[in-house]
Amino acid sequence: MEEAGEYCSSTSTTRSTTEKRKQRQHQREKPYRGIRMRKWGKWVAEIREPNKRSRIWLGSYSSPVAAARAYDTAVFYLRGPSARLNFPEFIVEEDGVDGHDMSAASIRKKATEVGARVDALESALQHHAAAVEAVESRSGRASVKPDLNEYPDPENSDDDD
Repeated sequence: MEEAGEYCSSTSTTRSTTEKRKQRQHQREKPYRGIRMRKWGKWVAEIREPNKRSRIWLGSYSSPVAAARAYDTAVFYLRGPSARLNFPEFIVEEDGVDGHDMSAASIRKKATEVGARVDALESALQHHAAAVEAVESRSGRASVKPDLNEYPDPENSDDDD
């Protein structure tokens, strides 16, 4: 009987380990709510219309943040201030705009505008960072950042002049 108990406990341990691994893998694949990654690396966002089977296509983006921001915009206009958002700090409520009266097309338009703007900013930042890195590597200056968590070594301190 003891063998059966040991076997069951190892099975439950294996099962929980497998579940944890799947959960971690799922978090890597879908870092934000309402988005998914295509096989070729593009991030897409879509949302289901309330009380309908149809979906609102929110676009295809090069970064997960842009897709998530598009989703946030759409879900905010569909469900209001109580919606669960990826980036609640970035939602700006417009005066006189009631999301419940908006059509799917106008929600799609607003969401894709936000997503495209964020995507453009993200790609500009990536290009800028790559350009800075290229300039630094050409000039022979390697950007060595000090470890700020290290305590200063008294032998190598700049205070001993």
